[in-house]
Amino acid sequence: MASPRAQAHKGRGLAGLGAWPHRNWRQGAWPWIKLRAGARFLPERFPVAPKSGKCPFSLRYHLMETPAAAAPAGSLFPSFLLLACGTLVAALLGAAHRLGLFYQLLHKVDKASVRHGGENVAAVLRAHGVRFIFTLIGGHISPLLVACEKLGIRVVDTRHEVTAVFAADAMARLSGTVGVAAVTAGPGLTNTVTAVKNAQMAQSPVLLLGGAASTLLQNRGALQAIDQLSLFRPLCKFCASVRRVRDIVPTLRAAMAAAQSGTPGRWRMVMLSSAGAEGLGTCCGLSVLPAPAGPVFVELPVDVLYPCFMVQKEMVPAKSPKGLVGRVVSWYLENYLANLFAGAWEPQPEGPLPLDIPQASPQQVQRCVEILSRAKRPLMVLGSQALLTPTSADKLRAAVETLGVPCFLGGMARGLLGRNHPLHIRENRSAALKKADVIVLAGTVCDFRLSYGRVLSHSSKIIIVNRNREEMLLNSDIFWKPQEAVQGDVGSFVLKLVEGLQGQTWAPDWVEELREADRQKEQTFREKAAMPVAQHLNPVRVLQLVEETLPDNSILVVDGGDFVGTAAHLVQPRGPLRWLDPGAFGTLGVGAGFALGAKLCRPDAEVWCLFGDGAFGYSLIEFDTFVRHKIPVMALVGNDAGWTQISREQVPSLGSNVACGLAYTDYHKAAMGLGARGLLLSRENEDQVVKVLHDAQQQCRDGHPVVVNILIGRTDFRDGSIAV
Repeated sequence: MASPRAQAHKGRGLAGLGAWPHRNWRQGAWPWIKLRAGARFLPERFPVAPKSGKCPFSLRYHLMETPAAAAPAGSLFPSFLLLACGTLVAALLGAAHRLGLFYQLLHKVDKASVRHGGENVAAVLRAHGVRFIFTLIGGHISPLLVACEKLGIRVVDTRHEVTAVFAADAMARLSGTVGVAAVTAGPGLTNTVTAVKNAQMAQSPVLLLGGAASTLLQNRGALQAIDQLSLFRPLCKFCASVRRVRDIVPTLRAAMAAAQSGTPGRWRMVMLSSAGAEGLGTCCGLSVLPAPAGPVFVELPVDVLYPCFMVQKEMVPAKSPKGLVGRVVSWYLENYLANLFAGAWEPQPEGPLPLDIPQASPQQVQRCVEILSRAKRPLMVLGSQALLTPTSADKLRAAVETLGVPCFLGGMARGLLGRNHPLHIRENRSAALKKADVIVLAGTVCDFRLSYGRVLSHSSKIIIVNRNREEMLLNSDIFWKPQEAVQGDVGSFVLKLVEGLQGQTWAPDWVEELREADRQKEQTFREKAAMPVAQHLNPVRVLQLVEETLPDNSILVVDGGDFVGTAAHLVQPRGPLRWLDPGAFGTLGVGAGFALGAKLCRPDAEVWCLFGDGAFGYSLIEFDTFVRHKIPVMALVGNDAGWTQISREQVPSLGSNVACGLAYTDYHKAAMGLGARGLLLSRENEDQVVKVLHDAQQQCRDGHPVVVNILIGRTDFRDGSIAV
């Protein structure tokens, strides 16, 4: 007879439950419930167990009202047996899939082959036009460096991993392609964090290849094994760990495309269960969604880079073990090895994938054309994003000249119009922004550099264009509001804007007003250059002479605080993509890496590095790198024996110069100890500044890296500048 609870539910839709099987629970049987097709259920707490038995479930499923009839008792056992068999078969098939047994049936493994995963890495890099890879050697990554050398990719090793990534960053900015660095596992990767973050903030597409412990030994205490992906996910828009040799090619292709797609600097990703990718889809368990672009990270465990026979020697016991457990472990390791290398050398596409670059819609462009056409005092502020591919610097420059709108240039846009162009306004930006009636912020963000938007007039109509919506609208809810916000590629937008405004001109008195303010500021600079200083040389005068000496084919690399801040007002880059500074992150120590990448990318250019003496401490050892690789660059060190940008505020506000003092170190002699050439400029030869600069140029042309140690005094040129 059915229990009272079963009687209560009879006819109310228990869909085949039948009699309550409490009698069997005491013998350990389970109450198998068969659901009719279409039945719906809701989870509900079981309030009270039947008096005649103890229910083993904490939950029961109460079916919605449906007519039901009790299932015949004899049908339960065959159904259970069928379900159990099906579950077992599914589990076995799933295990076989996870172990790669099915894949191995179709893709054989040559365990005696001398080929290795490093060859796949090098092949993809070559197919993407990579000519240089920057590195500091480590055993985890040796195969990929050897393979790159064999394929004609120049391997440039530095004395610190951070320099390798800075060099890749500079290569990316100047070449318009992805810069590549490779470092070893653990501390090799942690040493790159600052440079990777700088690339993210500066919106620079960099591929970082990192070694890692064997896939089988991760999370088991292997040498230099840490969770590297978690470290780089906040810094890179794409992170992946390659788990099998055959995944190297699709993973790297996806990473290279991600680095250049969208907006540099941001990332989004989700975990997927499958591996392998032909586009920006799945790869090694990761999927990159359409999102901003920037630095990317690919982890390459040591066992996917070395040859199969070497991995086998380390992974699989030489002698067959005895006992069942030993044999099972041995079989697992043999199968793991086979799955690691199965299909490794089968042909795969290696070339670039299509890029995903957002574009402004025609409707947005037309609205901006209409706003700008009614302007009386238009002004444009161009930032680094304007120089990203696909628009070339020459096309962008021609478009800006045709447009005829006066502009300020920042970041990588410095030098876009060359030296002393009438449309290029260099000083009094805040005052100019307050007077303009229409402002175009092209690749510029309203962060601390624009006082978070507070310098923008509420009466101005503001057009802002940026690849990333979050950056584009930064602080727009507080200090400013755009008339038109355009998410799209900046360079392409400017070209379309010019097409829509063909024949449009603006009154010349607006440009003349801005240029007159520039001339007044330049007169102030000349007066400050003529003022005596307490000791050594006047830095303003020295930098004026640098500006007069700088050749047209030069590239300027700047790394420092006070000396570089002064140079930003006085020294002009001679053309597009001829100025390299760290960007919004304000990183010290970029100088040697940027100079290395710049000289290799533009071998015919003269690379002039302007260092503060504090910042030069980071780069000094890399003159060994310049000497070994025969890379002639010229470093001008503004040596005022201190962290002057900090002490300028710290001393008057807090009354102490603690931790701000340095010494008038003989940096030129230290460089000579590394094999470079060294020159000194001080008050004793202040009438020979130009001659010493020419001597340094000549030594560079003869193939020698040169350090010019310039002893300078302190001026009030940058009083009021901020350091935080």
